[in-house]
Amino acid sequence: MKRTIIIAFLILSLLLVACKSNNQQQQVGNVFRGGSQGVLANFESFGVLEGGTQAIFDSEAFPIEVTVQNKGEYEIQPNDIQVELLGPSVEEFQGIPSRTLPNQDILEKVTDLNPEGGEETISFATDAKFNGDVTNFLDRDWFANIEYNYETSLVIPQVCLKEDLTDDRICQVAEPKQFFVSGAPISVTSVNQDTAGKGIMALKIKIKNSGTGKVTKVGSDFDDNREELTYSIDDDAWECKSGGKVNEARLYNGEAELLCKLKNPLDQDTLATKQLRLTFDYRYRELVKQGLRIKESVH
Repeated sequence: MKRTIIIAFLILSLLLVACKSNNQQQQVGNVFRGGSQGVLANFESFGVLEGGTQAIFDSEAFPIEVTVQNKGEYEIQPNDIQVELLGPSVEEFQGIPSRTLPNQDILEKVTDLNPEGGEETISFATDAKFNGDVTNFLDRDWFANIEYNYETSLVIPQVCLKEDLTDDRICQVAEPKQFFVSGAPISVTSVNQDTAGKGIMALKIKIKNSGTGKVTKVGSDFDDNREELTYSIDDDAWECKSGGKVNEARLYNGEAELLCKLKNPLDQDTLATKQLRLTFDYRYRELVKQGLRIKESVH
């Protein structure tokens, strides 16, 4: 009887250890909340809302303010965001000293302690006014062109380093790999490991523009016919290319594939797992719109 109880206890202990080990493995590297958002922007109210349209009188002064909100997982530094007012011609409105302004403050990333992320309201005018005459009413659409520097982090917690592929212990090489990606408009859709020669481990990583805007390299101009970004890996033993270029990727139809390979073959009998981290750097552009109705004043 005692022997049966001891055996049952040992089996239960092993099961508990296995479950704990599996749970720990599942949590490795899971440090991100995720999502496809970076900076969200919206116009603050111009005037009174009438039938779904914001309205003012032609003799009335009104504010022009754009609020930017960091909804991803990269901390935005001062001057990382540029907001440009577009739409109505410069001659139509007065009281707007500048039509392009940056953010002044740090915009904190989304975290468990700060689930809404940091925000800042950028004021272009406190008392803008319409120039000219209005008969009955006149509709104008304001646009805010939002450009900002951003970053996506990718963590692959268990890359398999195996020199002898016939050894079935520890990990498997040729399979999809678990990965975690930070919340940002540029996202990662898949990570697959394979080999590229004896002892050469390789990773195929697919990325996607999951947002609604355009992407370009930091410091480069936007091109409607070209989307590209740069990236880096945290281990010098690896080299990553896309389309033949090292640490650069061009997106076609919003997608690109990276191939990361070990520069040199693994040492004989290497058998281990390793975490790798990639960082994608880029500038992103989006456009937001707000209508304004200018009504004729009653004299």
